Amino acid sequence: MSESLYCRTCATVNQTQRLRYGVLIPLFSRLLTLAGIVVLIGMLPWLSGQDPALALLRARSGEQEATAETLNAIRHALGLDQGPLRLLWNWLTGLLHGDAGNSWVSGRPVLPGMLEAAGVSLTLMASSALVAFTLAALLCAATFWHGLRGQVHRSGGLFAALFTALPEFLLASFLLIVGAVWLRWFPPYGWQGLHYAVLPSLALGIPAGGYLGRIIADALSATFSENWLTTWSVAGVSRRHLALAVLKRTLPSVMPLVGLVLVSLTGGAIAVEKVFAIPGLGRATLGAAAAQDLPALQVGVLILLLIASLAGMAASGVRLLILGRALRSGAMPVPEEQSSPVSRHAVWLPVVCVLLLAILLLTGLPRDPYTSAFLRLQPPSFFLPFGADAMGRDLLARVAHGTLYTCLLALGVSLACLIIGLCVGLFPRLLTGPIEVANALPAVIAGLLVAAVNGPTATGAAIAVIAVSWAPLAAHTAALVAEINARPYIRMLPMLGVGPMRRSLFYVLPALLGPLFRHAMLRLPGIALALASLGFLGLGASPPTPEWGRVLAEGMPYIERAFWGVLAPAVALGVLSVLAVSAANLSGRHRH
Repeated sequence: MSESLYCRTCATVNQTQRLRYGVLIPLFSRLLTLAGIVVLIGMLPWLSGQDPALALLRARSGEQEATAETLNAIRHALGLDQGPLRLLWNWLTGLLHGDAGNSWVSGRPVLPGMLEAAGVSLTLMASSALVAFTLAALLCAATFWHGLRGQVHRSGGLFAALFTALPEFLLASFLLIVGAVWLRWFPPYGWQGLHYAVLPSLALGIPAGGYLGRIIADALSATFSENWLTTWSVAGVSRRHLALAVLKRTLPSVMPLVGLVLVSLTGGAIAVEKVFAIPGLGRATLGAAAAQDLPALQVGVLILLLIASLAGMAASGVRLLILGRALRSGAMPVPEEQSSPVSRHAVWLPVVCVLLLAILLLTGLPRDPYTSAFLRLQPPSFFLPFGADAMGRDLLARVAHGTLYTCLLALGVSLACLIIGLCVGLFPRLLTGPIEVANALPAVIAGLLVAAVNGPTATGAAIAVIAVSWAPLAAHTAALVAEINARPYIRMLPMLGVGPMRRSLFYVLPALLGPLFRHAMLRLPGIALALASLGFLGLGASPPTPEWGRVLAEGMPYIERAFWGVLAPAVALGVLSVLAVSAANLSGRHRH
């Protein structure tokens, strides 16, 4: 008896220690990751491998001769001669006192201007969030209405998929063409009143609202399938109380995704502000990256990360507030899994998209994307189906070569994310901080950081997308490993004399690679769109490379005179976007 009590006491102590370490390890991981990001931003002037004094001189004047006396004077004036650690300390202490340094271009303090630009961006994000939540409510109305009448309504989500298909920068281009150029209902550029915010808010809010509508409708369907609703209905609970209870049960499960959507608005706002020439924080930060104005870039990225972090924390706080005691006591009901059959339309849509892209490649790859053989901005014709760009180059050739270039680069990025996610997913608790940061960090912000260090290149864009795209694969790896290790035949292997290394290599890894590879390939179209968005912002391949985003950006200045310069690459990107969304829907239905 005493031995049994002693063993139970030791087991309890060991379990308590494991629980304590299990809480502390993710906490330390988050703190170290946050500190690493702050140090990375503070050390940007030194990480590029160039002389910060020379970069400052080139930012102020590209023609002034870089003599030793001039560079020494700049180093002495800014304290660059004290070394990177001292400069980092001065920057951090200055931030605590409200001094973020002076612009390398204008010489004025950067913080007041960036805070003013942040106010514009927050206004845009608030109006976009209003559009997103309104659209999500409309998309969920049918599911909610049928559910309160005892019918579990599982919509195919066609409208939600259509709203989600186009990324922000591409939808902004379409809205600019239709709403400002063709219909002339709204101003195309600037920020001088609320009517200037209509098109940008729609460009940001429609994709976010479509995504939220899909996930909330699915969560509502799962809630309406739970048994407690039948009990409440039989007990005579009113529909008003049922509706409030359903919302309280559903919203906590989707609040983390709502937080990620709000975070994504910070990255999407950068592209939208560029399209509509809005003087917001994203456009100011993008301009600082292009001008190598590192103090302004530091403050811009820091404020963007702060906004993203606060949005994510607010969503998590709302979730904990709604759940309350149910989360602490483990009293959450279990939803019933119901199958969702795959329709013919869901199968044919991605097939049609693949065929359209194949036709584009077959017709455009034999043509020359570099030679200026046509008139400037020549309109489309039978022999020139997509028209010519501002340099007289064949747009069909440039879009087709851009398709091949971007998709091959996206394939390499997807495989790199697969390898990183596989390695990191084996240690999920130790690397909690990097996984959370990579999940919440928009690719555009990562692109700004990489461009500040390495300049805008195709390799830098690939690194930026890899830096934020491996986290979902790592989370998937961790979940699969836990599931595989819980299988009976895996647990019997040690009794059969199979060691840990052999078990991992010959049993766990083969069962892991198939689902993980399918997940990585499913993310390939989305990664291609992320690469195109960086190219559109000037953070990717340099001209005259026929990259999708760059071809679209080159046509934007001439959109009022030659809309086909934007329409051709935009339609190709739209086809890829529909392929990404339809393939994701098809995969999700197969999993049920």
